[in-house]
Amino acid sequence: MEITDLTPAERRVWDAFPRGEGVDFRARPDEPSGDGAAWGPERTVRADVLRTLLLSVPPQADRVAGLKLYGARIVGKLDLKYAIVDHPIRLRACWFERKPMMYGAQLRAVVLSDSTLPGLTAATVRVDVVLRLSCCTVNGPIRLAGARITGGLFLQSAVVRPSSLPDEVDEPPVQLNHAEIGTDVIAGGLTVHGQLRINGATVAGQINLDRARLINPGGIALHAETLSVGTDLRGNRLDAEGMVNLTGARIPGQLFLGRARLSNPGGVALRASSCVIGEFWLRKCPPVDGVVNLRRSQLDLLWAEPSVWPPVVRTDGLTYRVLHPHLPAEERLPLLEREEDGYLPYAYEQLAASYRTVGDETSARTVQLAKLRRHRHTRPRPSRVWGALQDVTVGYGFRPLRAAAWLLALLVTGTLAYGLEPPRPLKPGEAPDFNPLFYTIDLLLPIIGFGQEGAFAPSGWYQWLSYLLTITGWLLATTTAAGVTRSLQRQ
Repeated sequence: MEITDLTPAERRVWDAFPRGEGVDFRARPDEPSGDGAAWGPERTVRADVLRTLLLSVPPQADRVAGLKLYGARIVGKLDLKYAIVDHPIRLRACWFERKPMMYGAQLRAVVLSDSTLPGLTAATVRVDVVLRLSCCTVNGPIRLAGARITGGLFLQSAVVRPSSLPDEVDEPPVQLNHAEIGTDVIAGGLTVHGQLRINGATVAGQINLDRARLINPGGIALHAETLSVGTDLRGNRLDAEGMVNLTGARIPGQLFLGRARLSNPGGVALRASSCVIGEFWLRKCPPVDGVVNLRRSQLDLLWAEPSVWPPVVRTDGLTYRVLHPHLPAEERLPLLEREEDGYLPYAYEQLAASYRTVGDETSARTVQLAKLRRHRHTRPRPSRVWGALQDVTVGYGFRPLRAAAWLLALLVTGTLAYGLEPPRPLKPGEAPDFNPLFYTIDLLLPIIGFGQEGAFAPSGWYQWLSYLLTITGWLLATTTAAGVTRSLQRQ
């Protein structure tokens, strides 16, 4: 390209590039780039001119060359496919006629903040410092699959919409699958009309999606299967319409979804199965609208109020060490009844173990009792009857004082009844003096004998009372022994 072919606007950019100086075409600093289609020739720059500058023009002596441009209307395609560019590219608040092409390029730094673009093709790009798309409006796919960015990726407050072109209409608007980011992905306030795809990506630092909006009703809003994060994935006040899919993700720090709204009516709203997560926070969230799938995941801490869970959950194989906030077991148990697969013994054992971890043995026993009660309903009828007797009498061994209460009530009943109407002696003159208290004890406790039961014979309804006391004593003794045995086996 000959310098004589340049327009006045392009000449300004050409002269400033070797010195690394900026060129600002804006009428005011807050001028929106969305109006760029109407900008005139005084601020129009051809993409071919920019390409020539980046690939051919040497820097000025003792200066660092760089493309630094504000408020320009860039026409044509900025084609840097497979290019090696050592100069930083800063095209802020610009309007692009066509999507930049950076496929396979090796770039120093790319800043497109506050710009309006019809998309960005930069799959497998290599960026040494940073890629900034902050506050951009992008009306087409951002293709960064397989990208390698040594520094960070910034997408905060950007708005990304799907393309209207027939061959791109089905593409996810943001594609970061299998990308490698050396520090952080900062995308707070990002709005994506469609799918944000980052499955298989590796981020050395954190991913920040605070206050982001991911809008893909009936589809996948966040596709992050096998994602690997160095620290945290933050989604404070995240608004996701569609499935959030984190299957197989590795997040050693926090998965923080405080006050997030997860909605996918009639489908799975949150799929975090087979994940390894340090701390999973669903703090102060509205109820999830859709199924939550946490199967086979491993969590160190799970922070979730009971109100956040939907009517159907999938928790088979879920393990966690600590559950917060610390609440009575009665408030946590209803979640286990929402399991899609029905009764899962391990889910009760896991909940009980989390209570034991924090030293709450009372709640742990409550969970174990609830487990046995629910298990009883899966058994044949004879087993259910025997289980009901154990529950009523000793609470399956978890309520041993209940047996003492039954014995005390029957002891008082028998003592009063036989004290008012002593039974006749079987052998007058040989029988010991009648004692209603010890006579009742003889009837109730089969392994203890005070010589009262065999020496006296009640009649009428008192005889039926003696049968009742004897049978009840045997039942209490048997169920107590069964409960004690079960407790010893658990220990």
